[in-house]
Amino acid sequence: MQRTTTGLSYESARRRRGLGILAVIFMLIVIAFIISVNTGYIRLTPLQLLNTMLGKGTDKQELILFDFRLPRIVISLLIGAGLAVSGAVMQGVFRNDLADPGILGINAGAGLMVMLMVSFYPTTNAAPVFFLPVIAFVGAGLTAALIYVLAYKRHEGIKPIRLLLTGVAVAAGISAAMIVLTLRLDPDKYQFVATWLAGSIWGTSWKFVLSLLPWIVILVPYVIYKARVMNVLNLGEQTAVGLGANVNKEQFKLLAAAVGLAASSVAVSGGIGFVGLVGPHLARRLVGPKHQLMLPASALLGALLVITADTIGRWILQPSEIPTGIVVAVIGAPYFLYLLARTKS
Repeated sequence: MQRTTTGLSYESARRRRGLGILAVIFMLIVIAFIISVNTGYIRLTPLQLLNTMLGKGTDKQELILFDFRLPRIVISLLIGAGLAVSGAVMQGVFRNDLADPGILGINAGAGLMVMLMVSFYPTTNAAPVFFLPVIAFVGAGLTAALIYVLAYKRHEGIKPIRLLLTGVAVAAGISAAMIVLTLRLDPDKYQFVATWLAGSIWGTSWKFVLSLLPWIVILVPYVIYKARVMNVLNLGEQTAVGLGANVNKEQFKLLAAAVGLAASSVAVSGGIGFVGLVGPHLARRLVGPKHQLMLPASALLGALLVITADTIGRWILQPSEIPTGIVVAVIGAPYFLYLLARTKS
């Protein structure tokens, strides 16, 4: 009885600590939000910002805040949460610490389909904007299926390094195809593609927010709902089957959700990598491996990472901008090399 009581107390203490960490990360996001709103070529004082939020600002201040900055900030938060949760799912399903939608080529597959669509439709039309996440999901899904087939070996399954190398190879091939396609684009569309490849948050209007929001609002809660299933899957396939889990079915549903999150985010943000790698790893270190807390922590940390990177990119070389993807890569690439050095198989 003493051991059971002690175990329950320990779990309760860990849960309280995890919830406290989630609250701290949320407060950091609020601080980053306030800083980001006031970052730009034209400054808004806190009083001007408050008055504008209350509808008492000038037309110019309302234009800056509601038409330019707020949509971009909201998109940054949604993209960060979507990519981080997608990476957490892939790491959990494949039991591979290096899994990330960008590194594995999922983002590249989504980007190829977006580029094909852009080459036939003007990006300023409303209909293609709402169709972009769907076409990106098709490209990402086909790429994920190709990588799975190439990396899988009978009686061996999928080993982490084989999966990683297959994803890198497929991503390289898709990137080469994208470069060839850029040679056939007119100058305006080429400029858009170049911006997309750099990982710039180019969809900075409320219609892009509305095109991305349903994917995040539906899929992130669904993945968190499946947290207990992911805990069981992490025990290994044989153990999970012994506990009554339909492993193949659950893996397929979770991977479909992860691909949907990555594809919809990429359709709006472009080629931002490493968020799905860094977010889950930091979350696991802060709140532990149980997905009930790790998945929300990943979402919050991903959102914090992207909004911070976007703010830095807009601030450091004013009035010019550094694409958000480049800032994230400066943070994520060294961490990826560190994890790669630690991987043994």
